[in-house]
Amino acid sequence: GGGGGGAMVKGAAGKAKKRTTFVIDCSKPVDDKIMEIASFERFLADKIKVNGKAGMLGDSVKVAREKSKVVVTAEIDMSKRYLKYLTKKYLKKHNVRDWLRVIASNKDRNCYELRYFNIADNEAEEEDE
Repeated sequence: GGGGGGAMVKGAAGKAKKRTTFVIDCSKPVDDKIMEIASFERFLADKIKVNGKAGMLGDSVKVAREKSKVVVTAEIDMSKRYLKYLTKKYLKKHNVRDWLRVIASNKDRNCYELRYFNIADNEAEEEDE
């Protein structure tokens, strides 16, 4: 089986690569054409910071689009909260922050959904983590 190599890695003393995948499901606003998934994907790619620098994703972070979802794969430590923060920033920038909220999916803890505010359930507001 060949293999070997990889001895060039310095300073990564036994740090296992931890890959996290986050999904932001935008299907509702995208279906209603109030949100452009391509521009959201670009926004995230520009805004996510790696080592304190925005727009320099390199191999550490991948932002990909799957239909009306944006999938972020991080090889570095990235908090889910950070993505929520960026998503809200995007919504605000596009003036849809008043209609949409970012909520954690019940099914998958690394998944967010963009949902419309439901006036009726304002009582059950933002149960965050």
